[in-house]
Formats: sequence, structure tokens, C-alpha cells
Amino acid sequence: MHLLVPYASALAPGCEAACKGLELPNLQRLLSRLSLSGTDEADEFTLAPPHERALARLRGLPAQDGRQAWAAVAVADAGADAGDTGWAWITPCHWQIAPDHISLTDPAALGLTEAESRTVLALVEPYFTEDGIHLEYVGPSTWRARGDIFRDMPSASLDRVNGRSIDLWMPDGAAARPLRRLQTEVQMLLYTHPMTDERNGRGLPAVNAFWISGTGALPEGLRPMPSDLLAPQGLREAALHDDWTAWAAAWTNIDRRECAAALAALDGRQPVTLTLCGERSALDFTAGRRGLGQRLRGLFGARPGLQDWTARL
Repeated sequence: MHLLVPYASALAPGCEAACKGLELPNLQRLLSRLSLSGTDEADEFTLAPPHERALARLRGLPAQDGRQAWAAVAVADAGADAGDTGWAWITPCHWQIAPDHISLTDPAALGLTEAESRTVLALVEPYFTEDGIHLEYVGPSTWRARGDIFRDMPSASLDRVNGRSIDLWMPDGAAARPLRRLQTEVQMLLYTHPMTDERNGRGLPAVNAFWISGTGALPEGLRPMPSDLLAPQGLREAALHDDWTAWAAAWTNIDRRECAAALAALDGRQPVTLTLCGERSALDFTAGRRGLGQRLRGLFGARPGLQDWTARL
């Protein structure tokens, strides 16, 4: 079993406060029985967050930041031929414009229907086509794009920019100039579209932009997703919405379910890996052989606790 926990910790002050009263007995038992076996340490400004980097390693994807080609991987996972062209996820979204910055609000808050999403797609598609980009509908909040422009273009995960200023995360360089122009054209198109007024009348944010992520061509050596992987998403959803009460409740649920299952697997002498991911780093723990010094420290000394580990994330 491999238990991978996104947003096991976060940098927000609310998360630190929530951690102080958090009791996770099964996770503590897991940490007492496992040993640190790997680290992926970075800062909070990488294009790919730690949990996506951890998933990329499991799939055999390139380690270069922002080049994990998740859109192409999804094509291959669906049994289709991704070819050697570039792919990307396109997320219709709302940019909140302030005097000194532009932030991307949670795309889920748009409440886009399929009809609305397809209307926007049909409106902007000719402009993408002019730049050699083919768009296809996947879901109300997700389109897929195919074009050579995405082959070698790094892009920031939607998790990085959700609810934040877009300045640090926008695609940069000469290859990204057509996309920046497309952003401007799409904003002008949607500003005057009747659907914008209709949504404003219902108190809903306008669709006025799009976000690009998951860029790249399908790499060689792609591995299937491990069948024994557990990756609960409750912490992620709560953290992205700065709801630290819900975050603590989600951790309690993970402790009762997934952490208990991992302990049961250990008791059954099955191999177990635990990966804790924060906003900066990820830590891997496995049940390897421990030396005499480690065993003695476990018996007579204080082993690092949950807060010691999460402070590194």
C-alpha cells in the first residue's frame, strides 16, 4: 500500500493553529513504525506542487518543473494515441482584477454548466485554431488542447494559482506570447457576450479568462498508476479554500480510514509507503530495517512527531 497525502501541511497561519489541537493516533503510530526513506525538498514557488511531483515520479514522468504533461498522460490513460505533439489542460476561469494584481478565483466557484462551457468553447475556438491549437470539451471546467506550442512549455499547476495572484505563475518566454495574446482576445470577447450579463444578473462571476496547465508531450517510459495507491483529496479541497476547520476534520477522517488501513497492512506484513506532501516538500516513509541505534532511540528517546515532520513540508 502507498498512502500519498496532499496538503498534509500548509504554510497558512490557520493551518498552524489547526495543527496544535489535532490528534491523529493512527498517523502517529505509522510514523513510529516507518522510517524516513526519501525527501523532495523545494520552496512554495515551484510550478508543480509536491503531491504532483510525487505522482509524476510514480508514473515515470520527467522531473523538470512544470513539464509533467498531465493532459497527454490522460489521453494515454484513456487508451487513445497521444502521439508526439503537445497537450495541455485549459480551464475556463474568472480573473479578479484589483488595482495592484490579478488573482484567479476558484474555477469550481463559477458553477459552469455544460451548456455554458460549450458556449464559451465555441466562441473562443476559432481564435485558438488560428494559432494551431485544437480544443476539445472534457467537462464544464476542463477542456483539452492539442498543439505543438505546448510541447516544451512549462506551466503552473492550477493548485498553485487557485485563489492567488497570477503574476508568478503565468507562462513566460517567446513561446508563450501567442497565449498571452489569446488571453487578451478571450477577455474582450467574453466581456461583451450576453452570457456575461446573464451570469452577473444571477450573482455569478463572469468567465473572463482561461488557465493553462499540464503541458507537454507524452514522454517515453510512462508507467501505469499503481493499483495500491491511496491519495485522499479532502485536505486539498479544504486547504485551497482556507477552511482549516474542514482541513482538521478531513485529517481526522484520513486517520480513521486510510491510516488505519495502512497500519493493518503493516500488521499483515505488507509493504507500506507513506508520502506526506505540503506546499514546499514531500517526505517518504517506508518500513525498512532499522539499525540498533534507531531501535534504541525508538525505545528510549523521542522520535520525531507529526509536528516535527509537517514543519518540513
